[in-house]
Amino acid sequence: MKVTLGLIALNVIAYLWSSVTGESFFTGFANDRALVDHGALFGPLVAQGEWWRIFTAGFLHQGILHIGLNMLALFMVGRLVEMLMGPIRMTILYFTALFGSGLAVVWFSFDLPTLGASGAIFGLFGALIAIGLQLGKPGRALIGQVFPVIVINLLFGFSVPGISNAAHIGGLISGFLAGLVIFMTVPRRVPAAEAEVEPWVASEPK
Repeated sequence: MKVTLGLIALNVIAYLWSSVTGESFFTGFANDRALVDHGALFGPLVAQGEWWRIFTAGFLHQGILHIGLNMLALFMVGRLVEMLMGPIRMTILYFTALFGSGLAVVWFSFDLPTLGASGAIFGLFGALIAIGLQLGKPGRALIGQVFPVIVINLLFGFSVPGISNAAHIGGLISGFLAGLVIFMTVPRRVPAAEAEVEPWVASEPK
């Protein structure tokens, strides 16, 4: 679980840094200019060569509620993905999803400043779907638990203003595709994964 906790720590450190350099600790950045100045993803600047914003934006958050909900989700889903894939593959998967999420934002929300870890977190959910497809009965049960969570969060994103659906969908798709490939490289992946997934889906009907 060290990668999951490490990612959470990086997000918290970035949040504390932004809080002492212009962001309100509780309510977040005051305007879009402050977002961009702190490293948020912004298509026009990415087009000028600032590709690093795809990654820095994934560690910035707009207020205490934003980072609190994202870190709770990262802790819950990240632990399982890390158990199933291992720390190195988990790291590769996370940053692949973060990159895919950022590319989707640049392509579909070019003029909208964007920040937050949710795109990468959606990628972790996508990876769980990919893993579930490669397992037997535990995999089907896992998908049955994860899929409704994805749908609910996507519907929430389309219903509430200010949420980047491009980031969520881009992260979900890239995490799913990366999960399909990466999980194939896990030694003895199916028996070991079935053993890890079983406790998580124990409440599912037999």
